[in-house]
Amino acid sequence: MMNIATSRILLILGFCISSMTSFATSFAPPSHSADTIYYGGPIVTVNDRQPIAQAVAVKNGRIVAVGSENSMRVWTGKNTVQVHLEGKTLMPGFIDGHGHMVNVGVQAIAANLLPPPDGTVDSIAALQQTLRDWMLSSPLPSQYGLIIGFGYDDSQLKEKRHPTKEELDAVSKDIPIMCFHQSGHIRSYNSKALEIAGITNETKDPIGGAIQRVKGTTEPNGVFEESAMLMVDTKILPKVGIPEMVNLAKAGQELYKKYGHTTAQEGLAISPFLIGLTELAKNKQLDIDVVAYPPIMFPGIEKTMSSPLVGRKYHDHLRIGGVKLVLDGSPQGKTAWLSQPYYQAPGGQPKEYAGYSSMSDEDALRYVSQAYANHWQIITHTNGDKAIDQLIRSISLTQKKYSQTHLTPVMIHGQTLRYNQIPEIKRLGIFPSVFPMHTYYWGDWHRDSVLGPERAANISPTKWLQNAKIPFSSHHDAPVAFPDMMRVLSATINRVTRSGEILGPDQRVEPIIAVKAITLWGAAQYGEEKIKGSIEVGKLADLVVLSDNPLTIERSKIADIKVLKTIKEGKIVFERKENKVSQHLSCIESELCLKKLANMSLNTQTFNNLMAYPHDHSTFK
Repeated sequence: MMNIATSRILLILGFCISSMTSFATSFAPPSHSADTIYYGGPIVTVNDRQPIAQAVAVKNGRIVAVGSENSMRVWTGKNTVQVHLEGKTLMPGFIDGHGHMVNVGVQAIAANLLPPPDGTVDSIAALQQTLRDWMLSSPLPSQYGLIIGFGYDDSQLKEKRHPTKEELDAVSKDIPIMCFHQSGHIRSYNSKALEIAGITNETKDPIGGAIQRVKGTTEPNGVFEESAMLMVDTKILPKVGIPEMVNLAKAGQELYKKYGHTTAQEGLAISPFLIGLTELAKNKQLDIDVVAYPPIMFPGIEKTMSSPLVGRKYHDHLRIGGVKLVLDGSPQGKTAWLSQPYYQAPGGQPKEYAGYSSMSDEDALRYVSQAYANHWQIITHTNGDKAIDQLIRSISLTQKKYSQTHLTPVMIHGQTLRYNQIPEIKRLGIFPSVFPMHTYYWGDWHRDSVLGPERAANISPTKWLQNAKIPFSSHHDAPVAFPDMMRVLSATINRVTRSGEILGPDQRVEPIIAVKAITLWGAAQYGEEKIKGSIEVGKLADLVVLSDNPLTIERSKIADIKVLKTIKEGKIVFERKENKVSQHLSCIESELCLKKLANMSLNTQTFNNLMAYPHDHSTFK
């Protein structure tokens, strides 16, 4: 005989199941059956009103029912595909808070200079050998006359410095070499690249950039920071055509899908990148949504932003969501603009060195005002707290004149966001897209060299934001790191560095908060929370199947969770094949892209360079 406590428990359970069933079937009975029903595993809805469900029904790319397995009977027909999850976890598809999908394709064709665990380059000698090996296997040096390496990190090299032009000359004196720092904000070039670009001892530093010099002289040592990179890139980058740009965008999309993204961002959509994306969209080859943000600082922005792609409506999964502004550089590269000096100044800089701005206050205000005047959402790169101050001033002054609160300005990175800046970004409605993934990749470097223990403990301060009731997104900034959302999730929850230390334990958040930051709150950043980001009736069936449940698994194992399926509007766009899916670009994506580029004909429309090319998108329908 049941006791009173047991009876009450059963009554409560019955009420919960009944409520879930009524929620799922509260709409008029369907005239047709669902296309697909998912059941048989944990379902993380990210919907506070209905956090738990046993099954989900999908029809015509949208979610039509969420509830108990019994409630799905009304949606089951002879053609309904019933998918048993076999204990695996169903979640909303991942929303890219900030990344560079096409630029991931650029990384795919370059020599992999990343340090472990994403590569093998841990010294300048290893970097040199990786470039030599790549030259033997890649068609690009002979076809395009350029050697490209991507992802070296001076903080992870044994020498703890950037490679010099002489060290790259040891690889080749005849072909220009450009090596991307992992941050993307610094490049190292060989002497041939500097010769082609016309760089001499008399070349001055540009505004918002710096040329590193041989100690005690004005001779460039081959390392260029920020805007100074354009002085070389625009002279040595090869002319490429539409097919090449399309393949770069394809390579980026493939990797994004493998990591569970159903919405991606191209966060610096220079015109060639937009062309590649536009061609993919026109040819129905975009499998996921892509939101592009061309740089407002580059010439031709007015023409680009007159495109029919601009706005909230997707055109075959592509739209231009607004514009991108860059106010400073990289903290790990020590070019971010801080209010207090770096813990250890980089070589050749005085003790009081605190980085530098990309532009004056007047220019920052002009760009922000231009965006508001034209009803463009503006996303702004600000790593240093001084750059965040500049953004706050610019937004505050602009909002006194304009009142388009729906524009939702976005602060990208916000690495050194101060506690006393948080009330201001809340007052101004600035949405923070933060970068706690830094705690893994550069946490030790921030603590010991960049910021010191106190400031480093509060990089990407997610707990401060949560306590202030400010929704935020959490991103990877690919190709700075792989677009691995499980590592993003792990870093947001655990904040464990490469060395195994916890950096800023007080900034850790609970798993459900971290999940919201890559789903529902990410959708809110784009103004899409009504159609994306949670498993709710009426929303797009943008879903992901994971090997384990990030809400219940041991937190130290979250980074090991695998994406098994990525589902966009009910269609499977990626399915993991056991033992065949590489975690690295160098295996599948590089090989695929290189083969395609090797077979390209150069008898196509060419572009002056990859950095600026005004393009008319008016032909896109």
